[in-house]
Amino acid sequence: MTLMDNSDPIIVVENLTAGYNDTVIIEDVSFTVDHGEVFVIVGGSGCGKSTLLKQMIGLSRPRAGKIIIDGDDIVSDDEAVKNRIRRKIGVMFQTGALFGSMTIIENVRLALDEFTDMPREAADLVATMKLNLVGLNGYGNHMPAELSGGMQKRAAIARAMVLDPEILFLDEPSAGLDPVTSAGLDALIKNLSETLKMTFVIVSHELSSIFAVADRVIMLQKELKGIVASGTPTELRNRTDNPWVRRFFLRQPAGCEDSITPH
Repeated sequence: MTLMDNSDPIIVVENLTAGYNDTVIIEDVSFTVDHGEVFVIVGGSGCGKSTLLKQMIGLSRPRAGKIIIDGDDIVSDDEAVKNRIRRKIGVMFQTGALFGSMTIIENVRLALDEFTDMPREAADLVATMKLNLVGLNGYGNHMPAELSGGMQKRAAIARAMVLDPEILFLDEPSAGLDPVTSAGLDALIKNLSETLKMTFVIVSHELSSIFAVADRVIMLQKELKGIVASGTPTELRNRTDNPWVRRFFLRQPAGCEDSITPH
C-alpha cells in the first residue's frame, strides 16, 4: 500500500516485511517521506514501531522489500553504499545513549573523530556549534551524569547532527521527560526543522509532542502488521472512520467507540 505519491521523496519504503525468528512484525509496508518533513510513526505497544525504525537506519535487515535513502538502498550489501547512507543520517536513541565516561563535547565530537580527518581544534569547534544549536552553550565540559534528562536528549540530538546529516531519526525523544521539558524539546525539533530544512523521522507515543511537531503521521497496528492510517494528527483525530485510530488520538479507553465523535 503506497500512501503518498511524492515526485522526489527523500525516503521510499517499498513492500517492507520484517520480523524476528519465525515472527513477522510488519508485512508489505510502503510509504514515502518528503524532504524537510517531520514524519512521525505511532501505534500501540508491539505494533512494530521500533522494528520499522531499526530497518530504516540499517540495524536490522528486512525479510523483503526496499528502503531507499536519498537514492541509495540501505539493504545493499555494498559497503560503499552503506557508508554513504550513514553520512546522510543521524540517530538519537530513546535513552540518549551518551557515553558516561566522556564529556559532552567528546560525545558530540565522536563521529567527527571516527569518520573524518578533521583536526581536534576544528572538531571541537563544530561540536560546540552543534551544542549551541540545541541550547547547550557552555556545557561541553560537563559529564552526562551532570545533565538533566532533557539536556541529555539535547546533547544526543547535537551528536546526531554533527556530520550535518540530511535526515534525523529520533526514537521516543520525549520519553521520560516532564511536560515542560518535553515541550521545550518539541520546540527545538520544530525550530531545527524550519531553520535547517532537515528531515525528521520520529517514533513517538506522546500525543502532545505528536501534535506539536508532526507534519504527517503513519499509524501502525499490531493486528494488521502494517499501516492502519496516515495523515496529519488532526485528520487522524477528527476525520478517520477507524474507531481504534480515533481512540488513540483522543486517549479513549477500549469500549468507548460509541462515545467518540469527530470534532
